[in-house]
Amino acid sequence: MTSTSEKILDTAQSLIVAGGYNGFSYADISAAIGIRKASIHHHFPTKAELVSVLVDRYRQQAEAGLNSLREQFSSPTEQLQSYVNFWQTCIRDASLPFCVCAMLACEMQMLPAEVASRVRAHFNGLAQWLTSVLETGTRASLFSLAKRPEEEAQILMASAHGAMLSARTLGDPELFTAIVSPQIARLLTPHS
Repeated sequence: MTSTSEKILDTAQSLIVAGGYNGFSYADISAAIGIRKASIHHHFPTKAELVSVLVDRYRQQAEAGLNSLREQFSSPTEQLQSYVNFWQTCIRDASLPFCVCAMLACEMQMLPAEVASRVRAHFNGLAQWLTSVLETGTRASLFSLAKRPEEEAQILMASAHGAMLSARTLGDPELFTAIVSPQIARLLTPHS
């Protein structure tokens, strides 16, 4: 059975994915799950606290997912492709929620400091994971990088998240693949 706080978090996540941080209120959550706003305030006294807890939960889930890729696939190429495939599937069939941190990042200048720092930490953690995968793949002669692994990780991360936004904005899930696949291919192609 899902606890009330989990229902609140799940609903807030759906609302953020649909309209961003400033696109929802406690009244929206109240209407969606049928509880009073006072009950929401009991669990999460402020919206900033609610979204901070939500981002923390999302980061933990993302870290667990990335760690499972490392455990499931020994090849850095497979790890990277599985990461891309996850988002490709998510965008194509809308089976999983859009990246909450990508949505929040669009509003970075307007976010409360405690939320913004958590969103930043999510992207820093993702960049570290991508850097690690690229470094391991380069040592194994699987990747040929034109730039330092840290820079390539940032390029790949920006490509994937930008592709998510483009695909969503234009209503064309195939745009994600069209944007990200050349980036992966570039990493696999020897540079002179």
